[in-house]
Order: sequence, then structure tokens, then C-alpha cells
Amino acid sequence: MNLAIRDIRYHRGRFILTSIGLGLLLGVVISMGGIYRGLIADALAILNANRADIWVVQQDTNGPFAESSRIPEDIKYRIAAVPGVAAVSPLALQTIQIERNGKPFRFFLIGYGMGSFGGPPSIIAGRNISQKHYEMVVAKSMKIGLGEKLRLGQNEYTVVGIAENIVSSSGDPAAYVTLADAQDIQFKKSNHAIRNERTKIAAGADAIATFSQQQADFLANNIIAATESTHTVNTVMVRLDAGADLKQVQERIQRWNYLRAISDAEQTTILSKGMIEKARMQLGLFRAILLVISGVIISLIIYTSTLDKIRVIATLKLIGSQNRVIIGMILQQSLLMGILAYGIGYAVILLTYENFPRRIVLEAFDLQALFVIVMVICTFSSFVGIRKALKVEPAEALGG
Repeated sequence: MNLAIRDIRYHRGRFILTSIGLGLLLGVVISMGGIYRGLIADALAILNANRADIWVVQQDTNGPFAESSRIPEDIKYRIAAVPGVAAVSPLALQTIQIERNGKPFRFFLIGYGMGSFGGPPSIIAGRNISQKHYEMVVAKSMKIGLGEKLRLGQNEYTVVGIAENIVSSSGDPAAYVTLADAQDIQFKKSNHAIRNERTKIAAGADAIATFSQQQADFLANNIIAATESTHTVNTVMVRLDAGADLKQVQERIQRWNYLRAISDAEQTTILSKGMIEKARMQLGLFRAILLVISGVIISLIIYTSTLDKIRVIATLKLIGSQNRVIIGMILQQSLLMGILAYGIGYAVILLTYENFPRRIVLEAFDLQALFVIVMVICTFSSFVGIRKALKVEPAEALGG
């Protein structure tokens, strides 16, 4: 006869309700671990999709994801000429928020050069972009159908393809357009702004008394052409030849082009450590607090359960039962409660994690480690009840 099982059957309702409440608490703990893993997966999604060896960005910046970066598009030709470089691909990146169906609609726009890498990693519906202008591919999580149109900047873009769920480091779903379209959306000014700027520049040139009218017009036209140019990108991705020395290529790019060449490993560190470090610490703190609370709850439940069984425990001692029988009964109840609660929490998260607003990534190692931690907590929590049970005198069984 297993005393722990018999006692659980006798107090079945209380045991089940307590396990459900504890299970929901452990479900929150599991979800926090999944959110942290999801943050890392989101932060590295674009890096993993593009598989670039080097990210070339503006000098003295940590761009293009952690910090703003702008470099001329034509720098790609100079980078491509560096020994050891196999291929380059400029990207224009920006976060966009528009109104769609009367609600704010936010996504991450990626502009890539047609014929080069950096585009959608896989198309699950429709096709890839085939025209230089006004076509786009969207992530599945954006929930936009094929053929729908989005107005970005001064033009409308037709959805021709749906890609797998690629997201930005902040968790926004990604959409793809050609580099030329992305540059127009990000860098091209409105007609009113262009007219105002032209007037200001022309007036400034005319104000220089030493210039002839022809020189002033020439200066104004050149300044206008430079300021209205959209041939700017946020980064140039680089893939190296097989056997090329990464450090040497980085040094050459930085020395002769006055840019910063960030390796894929360095970019991973910037995103996974720098951008989500505070979130990691905060989630870790909450997980620790919730585990402590779980331990306190289990201790209280086991302690009150032990108090209810004082006369039963005294009777067991009176008839000669050894202490290990009593200890086993209390410890088994605590462990069974932990196992049931963990199963409930895991089942709840498994059935609901796909509906969370942020990605939840459940890794086997995290789940196994948490299970071990829960068992350890249950073991230590039972000591409160065991200590009380061992102090019970056999004579209490004869009390009134």
C-alpha cells in the first residue's frame, strides 16, 4: 500500500486544484524561457537567412541593425575589388508603420539588388520579385494575400509572393522589395520638400557675390543633384572566397574605404548580447522570482497537508512505522505535485505558444533543465513538512 497515493486520493480535489494553480505558474516560467529564446531567434533571423561573412557599414557605427548606418551604393564596386571577396550585395533597411484597415501596421522593409543575395530565403506562395519596381514579397505573419497592394512612399506595391516568417531584430515581420524601390521609399523626398530645398540652395548660391550667374547655377544644380540622390544603402553584405582570410579582408575594406567591416560573428554578438541583454536579465529575474514563489507554495501546501495528517502520522509511529515511511509519503506527494504541475504547465504552453504576439522557442534542454529544477524545489520544499512530521509524538494519536 502506497500511503502517498492513498492520501492523494482522499484529498483529490485539493491536490488537483493546487497542481493546476502551480502548473499555470510553471507555464509562465516556461513561456519566459521560450520568449528569451525567441528574442535571440528574431535578432538573428536576418543574419541566418542571408549568411553573409561580413557586414560593411558606416565607419564608427554598429549598424545596420543596432545603429543607423548610411553609405554610398557605389561603394560596392570598390568592396567587390578587394582580394578575397566573392560577392557583394547592398541592402536598404527600414522599419515602416502605416495604416491598414484602420489599424497601425508595422513591418520591416528590406531592399535588395535583383540578381544578388539578400532576398527572401524561401517563397511558400506566389513568386519572387521579377520586375525592378512596384513588386514586393511579404512574410506569412503579415497576413497579406497575393495581389493586395500597399502604398509606401509615393507609390503602390503589389504583393507577388509570400515568404516564410522572417522578422527583424525587434520582432517585426519582414517584407522585401527591390533595392531601387527601397531607396525611393527611404531616401526620396516629397515634391514639396524638393521644391523648397531647390529654392533654398539656389538662393544661397546666388548670394555669393564672387560667383557669376553661370557658376551659381552650376553649383546649385550639382548640390541639388547630390542632395536628391537616393543611391544610398544601409549596409553592403560580403561573401568571401573559399579559403580567404576573414581578418585580412576586413582590414583591407576598413583601411582603404574608411568603413567598418563587421564579421558575422561580431554582428551576432552585437545583436544577441547588446540589443537583448536587458531583456535577458529581466526575464531571468522574473523566472527566478516565480520559481521561488513556486517553492514557497509547495512548501505551504505540504506543510498544511502535514498538519492535517498529524494524528495519522502519530498513529503510524504508534504502530511502529519507521521514519523513512513517513518521510517517503511526504516526499512522494511533493514530487508528484511537481510532476503534475510541470505537465500541466508544459501542456498549456504547448497548446497556446503559437498565439503569442512574440515568437516562443521551446528548446529541449531548457525544458529538461526546468524539470530538474522543479524536482529539486519539490524535494527541498518537502523538508518543511518532513521536519514537522518527525517532531510528532506517538502519544498524539491517543489525544482527544
